[in-house]
Amino acid sequence: MILDFMEILKVIFFGIVEGITEWLPISSTGHMLLVDEFITLNMSEAFKEMFLVVIQLGAILAVVIMFWNKMFPFQFGDKTKPIIKKSTFSLWFKVVVACIPGAVITLLFDDYIEAHLQTPVVIGTALIFYGVAFIIIEMWNKKRLPIITKLDDINYQTAFLIGIFQVLSIIPGTSRSGATIIGALLIGVSRVAAAEFTFFLAVPVMFGLSAIKILKFGFSFTSTELLILGIGMAVAFTVSILVIKFLMGYIKKHDFKAFGWYRIVLGAIVILYFTVMS
Repeated sequence: MILDFMEILKVIFFGIVEGITEWLPISSTGHMLLVDEFITLNMSEAFKEMFLVVIQLGAILAVVIMFWNKMFPFQFGDKTKPIIKKSTFSLWFKVVVACIPGAVITLLFDDYIEAHLQTPVVIGTALIFYGVAFIIIEMWNKKRLPIITKLDDINYQTAFLIGIFQVLSIIPGTSRSGATIIGALLIGVSRVAAAEFTFFLAVPVMFGLSAIKILKFGFSFTSTELLILGIGMAVAFTVSILVIKFLMGYIKKHDFKAFGWYRIVLGAIVILYFTVMS
């Protein structure tokens, strides 16, 4: 594998796309697969398959750093022993509960999904379907107030229900954050609490998926492959910081309908383009 200037630019572009789309409800996997249709990376298929997932660790690191005070369950005061934040531990247990449905489905059907459903038509259809869902749900939400407005108010039942919705994201083009946010909005969680819980949920999910891909690929990385992963994750990390700040500010004043319309337009373009090209 040769890493020249053009290949570095390609990897940087993939990192930018990952950093933008991982946290916005527009499907990072869908965008990465679509970009892969037009930009050819000079790497083996096995490494590329792993790269497109493991690059997400950069985005996850961004969320961990930005929400460290909320995610880290210990607080250090003047005394030598740390103070245990019971509410944070409780929240992480709820995240584990929410991860169970997705973990089971991924282990059972991940190979089948990769072999049969990672196609432009499936991606385009999912983009449109959930784009329409966002618009309908947000119109419905105008007539009601959220039941759960704070992250700490999410109980185990709500967490498990959100986890069931996350299962939908196994279909390329759905969006993991989009599926969990749609589920949370449907059951009465506010936009801010839904987004924050999605950030928490992303940490074990993305680490788990990355571990699975690395185990499948093996640990025999060349120096060039390690450099590619490092560049991709570093770019995804930097862009994610900016995108997360934007999203948290945006949803305090706006709803998700704009993302719904974006998904519909992009999905229509994808289906039309690849139908004509085929």
